[in-house]
Amino acid sequence: MDAYQSVLALHSYWAFATLGLLLIALLNSFAGLSAKRPFLKRDRQIALIALTFTHIQFLLGMVLYFLSPKLEAAKAAGMGAVMKDSNLRLFVVEHPLTNIIAVILITIGWSGHKKAAESPAKFKRLAYLYALGFILLLSRIPWSQWLN
Repeated sequence: MDAYQSVLALHSYWAFATLGLLLIALLNSFAGLSAKRPFLKRDRQIALIALTFTHIQFLLGMVLYFLSPKLEAAKAAGMGAVMKDSNLRLFVVEHPLTNIIAVILITIGWSGHKKAAESPAKFKRLAYLYALGFILLLSRIPWSQWLN
């Protein structure tokens, strides 16, 4: 197995864990918000683990992007041809760009909760921004190739 295939496999498996942990973190935040309970160390740890997995997934994705034969094909074809090819556009433009935005939103959610003084504000910032990031991540997963 070459480096590209190894990183691709790791990126795919890590994605399952990342999505699962993000879902747990955002459900925990919505539950804390609706129950009006205090923001505890456990809530912080759940959100931090999800953030950490998200950042590792991002780093794996960046390595994968630069090892990808799709990037070489895009360089050879030019951006005009990439934008006309929906499969190539997904892997070279849409998936990376959307996921970068998702990681930024999740990171802003983490940073914002630290600045909030009250528990409801902490839960709200985590819940909404993690949810937006989660939805964006789900929107650009190449499902047909990922689940095969």
